[in-house]
Amino acid sequence: METIALYMSAAFAVAIPALATGWAQSLIGPAPAATLAEKPEMSVTVVLLIAIPETVAILGFVISVLILMQGGG
Repeated sequence: METIALYMSAAFAVAIPALATGWAQSLIGPAPAATLAEKPEMSVTVVLLIAIPETVAILGFVISVLILMQGGG
């Protein structure tokens, strides 16, 4: 039973931030296209708008790895 809880917590540590990232990017999505259409020189800002939510999913993956390493999984 303890092993199941370990793997479920590691799965939730990845799944919840990944869903939140997808939701955030769906809201942010149209903005970069409109920004680049009007001002092509703002490409750095567009990359940041897309990259910042991705860090949440990456941190969720890191937390999941740490959970598995501490739990012996």
